[in-house]
Formats: sequence, C-alpha cells, structure tokens
Amino acid sequence: MKLYKNTQTLLILLVLTMTIPSWSQNITVHDPVMIKQKDTYYLYCTGQGISVFSSKDMKNWNPEPAIFKEKPVWVDSVVPDFKNHIWAPDISFHNNTYYLYYSVSAFAKNTSAIAVATNITLDPKDPAYKWVDHGIVIQSVPNRDMWNAIDPNLTFDENKIPWLAFGSFWDGLKMVKLKSDLKSMAQPEEWFTISKRKRTFELADTNPGDGALEAPFIFKKNGYYYQFLSWDLCCRGEKSTYKVVVGRSKNITGPYTDKDGKLLTEGGGTLLIQGNENWYGAGHNSAYTFDGKDYIVFHAYDAKQKGRPILKINQLKWDDALWPIVEPLK
Repeated sequence: MKLYKNTQTLLILLVLTMTIPSWSQNITVHDPVMIKQKDTYYLYCTGQGISVFSSKDMKNWNPEPAIFKEKPVWVDSVVPDFKNHIWAPDISFHNNTYYLYYSVSAFAKNTSAIAVATNITLDPKDPAYKWVDHGIVIQSVPNRDMWNAIDPNLTFDENKIPWLAFGSFWDGLKMVKLKSDLKSMAQPEEWFTISKRKRTFELADTNPGDGALEAPFIFKKNGYYYQFLSWDLCCRGEKSTYKVVVGRSKNITGPYTDKDGKLLTEGGGTLLIQGNENWYGAGHNSAYTFDGKDYIVFHAYDAKQKGRPILKINQLKWDDALWPIVEPLK
C-alpha cells in the first residue's frame, strides 16, 4: 500500500509538471530578459554591471560574469558618482550580432540614459566573447523632458525598421525610431506615446508623478503587436504592488487598445499578472518564442522571503480572441 501511495504521488506530480506551463527559480532577479544561443539560455537583469545567468533548461541557472566589470566611461557625465548598478537590460540578435541595451539612472529621477553594447557571442568561454560599448542611444534630462530614458526594448516592424520602446512614469511610455545600425535615433526623429496613465497636474516636472507605469515590451504574434507593460510600484519588497497589463495594435506605433477597446494612452490595459497571498506583486516582463512555444519572463516578490524578487517564467497561451493567457501565480 505504501508503494501504491508513493507511485500515485509520483504520478500526480508528473501530471502537474506536464500540465502547468509555469515555474519559478530561487534566484534573485529584477527586470529579466532572455535569449537562446544554440542549446543555452542566457538571462540578463538589473545588477552590478548587469547580472547574467545561463541555463540549459530554463530551470537551473548558473551565474556568469557581469557584462561590465567597471562602469562605462561615459556614465558619470549622465549620473554623477554612478555605482555601476545598471538597470533593465534588453537583449536581441540581429544581423549576426547581439545587441544589449541597458539603462543608467538616478533613482526616482529622469536623470537617465539608455545605451547599447554589442557582441558576436554570448558564451563567456568563447575566445571571441567581448562586449563593445557604443554609449548613449537616448538621454532624458530633468525639467527638459517629461519622459524617462530607462527600460528599453528593441523591436522591428513589418518592414524590418527598428524601434525602441522605453519609459517609466512621467508622461508615459514612448517609442522612437532608430537608425539601421541600432545605435542611435533615426533622423528626422520620429516619436510616439504608446501608453499613459493620468498624472496629477500640480506635480513638478521633476517629480515622477502618480501615473505609475513602466517597462514596455512589444511582442509580435497573431498579426498583432502586443504591448506588455507594468503598472504600479516595484522595488519595495513587501510593499510592492507591481502587475502586468497588456494591449495590442495592428501597427507597431499604435494606437494600442485593451480588451475593452480602451486606449493604452488613456489609461487602458487588460490585467494579465498580479500578486496574491504568496506574491506581493509581479512585473517588468519580457516575452519570447522558444522552440515553438511562447513564454513570459518576469520577477515577482516572494511573500515567504520578505519580498525577495524571484525569477518567474510562464508559458503564454492565447484565447479564442487571440489575447494572452497566463497561469495565476503560485
């Protein structure tokens, strides 16, 4: 009878593993992005010099050397006395080159810049491995700009024209056209606001404001461009209220609307991921297709670990109306 019970338990666990397309790993991450090179997944996230992990199965992750041992030489001109804690990277592969966008910023200020580095391999053991920094792509300045140059995401439209989505708080999330070399803005400049939440008018321009949104990520699927973004507050441990919402558009620059047809530039957004009794909040996601399956990657604040931010990976499903579905946090 004991053998039967153990076998039954084993079968139940096996079935659950096969049918629930989500898992979490006990590694601390903020703002994770992911890419696959050959048989290895590489994860990049906020950290000293940009934190890096590798995995063969998306479940067991090994730490790799940081991208920047020393802070980039130009950084102090943007953020004085910068401590090399680099935010919110974004990784892409284009024309046989890996492009790693990243953010430097003073916390709660739009004293910020997005820059880009390139490499021809992601394997630190490869003799050809070397990140080359190309410096600033876009910069925001307090009292000049009502947007914040952080949280970049590179995306391409149907004509293979590159666009950079980015932003946090202030007057919403932006999208700007890039040159074909992906290292600077196209000329003449083309800008779009892709999401916005109501901001109290009386607040000073230097104040991030109360329109809490950030971290846009554009994912092309089903003939749509899906914009995933995070609402509310990150980085506060047990007081984090982060959540992920989504909208979509037939055009990369918008307008994006939610399930109810509300414009994301007018506060719209369909709730996709939120916290519960086990997780204080969850957000800053990225989305990918690996080996024919779609995944959403994000961090969540673990209630059992005093709000420690933990890596989460869920499989993305799609309903009959082609809206994304994600298993509730567990």
